[in-house]
Amino acid sequence: MGKKRIVVLTGAGMSAESGLKTFRDANGLWEGHDVMQVASPQGFAANPELVLEFYNQRRKQLLQVNPNEGHRALVTLEQKFEVNIVTQNVDNLHEKAGSTKVLHLHGELLKVRSTKNENLVMEWHKDLHLGHLDADGHQLRPHIVWFGEMVPLLEPAIEITSKADVLLIIGTSMQVYPAASLVNFVEHGTPIYFIDPKPNVQANMFDNLKIISEPAAIGVPHLVKNLMNDLP
Repeated sequence: MGKKRIVVLTGAGMSAESGLKTFRDANGLWEGHDVMQVASPQGFAANPELVLEFYNQRRKQLLQVNPNEGHRALVTLEQKFEVNIVTQNVDNLHEKAGSTKVLHLHGELLKVRSTKNENLVMEWHKDLHLGHLDADGHQLRPHIVWFGEMVPLLEPAIEITSKADVLLIIGTSMQVYPAASLVNFVEHGTPIYFIDPKPNVQANMFDNLKIISEPAAIGVPHLVKNLMNDLP
């Protein structure tokens, strides 16, 4: 018999304790900006310099932080299980910690792509400015899925989630897309663990749901230890 498959859905709360701000605050602002100004095709068309500078600052911030105990604990699971991480986060902290199978639903901050050819993607760890072009002379843009854009990796994420023997949901609300839609693809009765310091779910919302009301850096290592020891 093959290894059990653990699928992990992660959101902003996974990276918060590494020092990365969560995506937006209660006022819909992201680092002081209206999210539609800096995370939409319309915002990019209206003021590309602002958008590029916004992501330059996010990239600089990311390069100064490290994975937390939660990220590192998930790597441990790979010793015993087949582990797939589906993340809404655009940081590289899962990979930096050592996780080997990570799918980024919303793109990656340390990559850029052509504004003309979305399949032309490249690694990018420095600032991005107007005038940085692809080989065909088209402006480069952050490799981020903005509001109103298609989520190209949603289908693979659904396929991965549907094969889960155990599902972990960490630092993301089950009320918002895409985590909310993905959780519906697990087989009935699959154990689901929901880790968040302020959980917005009840145990009766899903069959076999266990809620762990702790931040990722505390709750994840705890759960991983139990899973490694075959404890429920």
